[in-house]
Amino acid sequence: MLDVAVIEEPAAAEASLDPIRSRILAALAEPGSATMLAVRLGLPRQKVNYHLKELERHGLVELAEERRKGNVTERIYGATAASYVISPSALAAVSPDPSRSPDQLSARWLLALGARLVQEVGALVTGASRVRQRVATFAIDAEVRFASAADRTAFADELTQAMTALVSRYHDESAPQGRSHRVIVGLHQIPAAPTDAPQTPAGPRSPAAPDAPQTPAAPRRPQTGWGTPEHGPQAQQENPR
Repeated sequence: MLDVAVIEEPAAAEASLDPIRSRILAALAEPGSATMLAVRLGLPRQKVNYHLKELERHGLVELAEERRKGNVTERIYGATAASYVISPSALAAVSPDPSRSPDQLSARWLLALGARLVQEVGALVTGASRVRQRVATFAIDAEVRFASAADRTAFADELTQAMTALVSRYHDESAPQGRSHRVIVGLHQIPAAPTDAPQTPAGPRSPAAPDAPQTPAAPRRPQTGWGTPEHGPQAQQENPR
């Protein structure tokens, strides 16, 4: 079972969003048959079996094993992943396009960047899975608490300068065997969590994976800023040299 699977097909996305099927996917974190799932979920076995077949048809569950019980063969299913992410490619005609209105102070532009991240990395993961390879990625997740809005602005300015210098130092447009990589840096407030929710400790976390073939992406100068979700100056995109 994968930790996370990316759903790219519209029909598979629709299947996963059905309330009963999403319950079945969650229950199949522990493999089971239609009969076992019917007991777990309190649903008729025939209904569970129907939804299982649909989930299997879209690659969201798979046959784990078959068990013989007298003259009956019990089919045991398992979810293909512990969790799923629906790629914006499932809504191709209306998926966000960050190049449409780049605005470094817009929360909606940050959402568009995040959507493109899910779409591109999802496509890489899907392709790498077919050939049993891993995707070379790197991520840092950190929390910072600012004492004032002025400190927040100063942080954004320093981050922009540091990223611009770093990208300019390593970017080589003429490298014949080079691979283009996408670098995205975002800054946003953390939504207030329910009082009974466990708190995530602050600090950077940076997993990395070994190298694997990647789809080239155009390098861009880092863009960072701060503002309201609706307003902010247009950010000009450049290729660092």
